[in-house]
Amino acid sequence: MPRAKKHAAHENHERWLVSYADFITLLFAFFVVMFASSQTDKAKAKQVSESVKEALENGGVPSVVREVLGGTVDEKGKGNAQMRGPGGARQGEKGEKEPAKPETPPPTAELLPSMQYLTRELAEEIKTGKIQMRLDARGLVISLREAAFFASGDDTINAASVPSIGKMAVVLRSLPNPVRLEGHTDSVPIHTERFRNNWELSASRSIAMLELLTTRFEIPAGRFAVAGYADTIPLASNDTEEGRAHNRRVDIVILNRSVAPPDSGPKAEPLQAGPKAAAPKHG
Repeated sequence: MPRAKKHAAHENHERWLVSYADFITLLFAFFVVMFASSQTDKAKAKQVSESVKEALENGGVPSVVREVLGGTVDEKGKGNAQMRGPGGARQGEKGEKEPAKPETPPPTAELLPSMQYLTRELAEEIKTGKIQMRLDARGLVISLREAAFFASGDDTINAASVPSIGKMAVVLRSLPNPVRLEGHTDSVPIHTERFRNNWELSASRSIAMLELLTTRFEIPAGRFAVAGYADTIPLASNDTEEGRAHNRRVDIVILNRSVAPPDSGPKAEPLQAGPKAAAPKHG
């Protein structure tokens, strides 16, 4: 009886589908991981953004940043949460704990209560545009508009503005911070019998404010420094009358103690007696 003829095995031409399916699965997993990572970053960025906004409004920058980043904040403003070991302490290369650095308040937080007080006391002057206040890296800047405090082209302080200056003097007396009186003008040249240029006018207005604060309000003169900037630091464009009016001002700048300590000024050194010291000549 003849044997049945054995048919040849049918070759499977669809084996590539297995490898293709594996590749698609891995590619899908990769994009899922990338998508999840991007969503995490967005959430973290949103959290940091909201925290910074809250810090600027409430003056609590270090505590909020520390809460978001974890750990303490170093001098570069970076948290050390990612440098902590299992025990929660910051680890060096050899696993040694580093002492925690004392926190320093942000510069603006020091003078924030003074700004809040003056905002209440000078609410009418601020509303009418006679006074503007802001906090910057140097400290609290109180801008006195020329139209409310000085006559045009003159350094005499208007008598009607003295009560407003008295409210500022209350804060100045209560603080140990140094104060800068900075005069500013617009770019229109001035040449009168008293003032040859805007430099003289701006400096003279600063000196007039100094004399009022030290004599009538009895604030020690050693707390102050006087400067005249003419038209070199404008707040607005000098191309319009409104802009020039903003630029004509005297700024009372209450400096942060961390920026300019009260005793940081130059000090004269006494003459030392010695072999190289020349004897004074009497004429």
